[in-house]
Amino acid sequence: MNAILHPSRRRPLLSAAGHFAAAFTIVTLLNGCRSIGPQTVARDRFDYSVAITESWNRQTLLNIVKMRYIDPPIFVDVGQIVAGYQFESAVSLTGQTYPSGGGNGYLNGNLQGRFTDRPTITYTPLTGSKFISALITPIAPASIFQSIQSGWPADVMLKLGVSSINGLRNDDTAKPTDGPVDRRFQRVLELMRKIQDNGAVGNRLTINESKQTATLLSLPNIEASPLERSEASELRELLGLTREVNEFQLVSGSRAANDREIAVQSRSLMNVIAALSLRVELPPEHLAAGLAMPGLSDPATASFHVYSSKTEPSGSFVSVRYRDHWFWIADHELASKRAFAFIMLLFTMSETSTNQPPPALTISAG
Repeated sequence: MNAILHPSRRRPLLSAAGHFAAAFTIVTLLNGCRSIGPQTVARDRFDYSVAITESWNRQTLLNIVKMRYIDPPIFVDVGQIVAGYQFESAVSLTGQTYPSGGGNGYLNGNLQGRFTDRPTITYTPLTGSKFISALITPIAPASIFQSIQSGWPADVMLKLGVSSINGLRNDDTAKPTDGPVDRRFQRVLELMRKIQDNGAVGNRLTINESKQTATLLSLPNIEASPLERSEASELRELLGLTREVNEFQLVSGSRAANDREIAVQSRSLMNVIAALSLRVELPPEHLAAGLAMPGLSDPATASFHVYSSKTEPSGSFVSVRYRDHWFWIADHELASKRAFAFIMLLFTMSETSTNQPPPALTISAG
């Protein structure tokens, strides 16, 4: 944008002191605008961070909704942001005085300035075999339990990221007809959360002589409190684990080979998105017309719920418009927000980036 800060003016010249006062004022103004870069860091860093977070949230919710309509998910990453600023200024002073009695002197002043803000944002479509493989490859069980050890709620992580543990089956699959959850699986989640809250569960990585790694999951030992030992004993019984050891090898699979293994059949990022899509509340007319897959019989009772309406919602955590309807997650439903945040964590676990230069669309926002 261009702006004339002060137009040229012609006024009587009062005195030499007036010359110096005017010149000093203009120069001071210019020096105050000498460096604009440092002043923009605090503002722009925050604004871009908020904008990128909001766009990722909306893109993720849109893909969850699209899965119910058998519409393939598409992800576009913000590859690079280059914010360029330019400030130009110019000042000129001209004047003339006359001998005493020879008329009035005059002073012409002209101050011009131009400020340009022209950020360049690069959008990168996430495509390629590596990205697709990351979407459909199950998350490593070790990554799930490492997240639990770092503080993520065990019941949430296992409920969303795991299909079965030692043969005990979860219900959050991509098919609404798979039947109810195994109550023993639900009890395992409850016990894991209690043991986690007591700080009595952990894992460590070991490397054997052939340089193969193994993740060992530890349960409360003899030094634990009576309550912790009781919970651990029940957990061992549900999972079919021996009481002779306190560390168990974590493996990927549906069944454990022995009573010293914990076999976890984890889900892929695509599976989790599909499972969450079953909790989306769709317009009845869309279901009646066969535009979307049926979901859960009562999505409102699930731990994750997406509302829909024809009018834009107020007070939503994230909302998106799709097929002439609004879909949103309520800001006060913490369980839904926590499950939604889990999707963001899965992107990190899945390593969805690609090393090959992808096609990119660059838009100048200036």
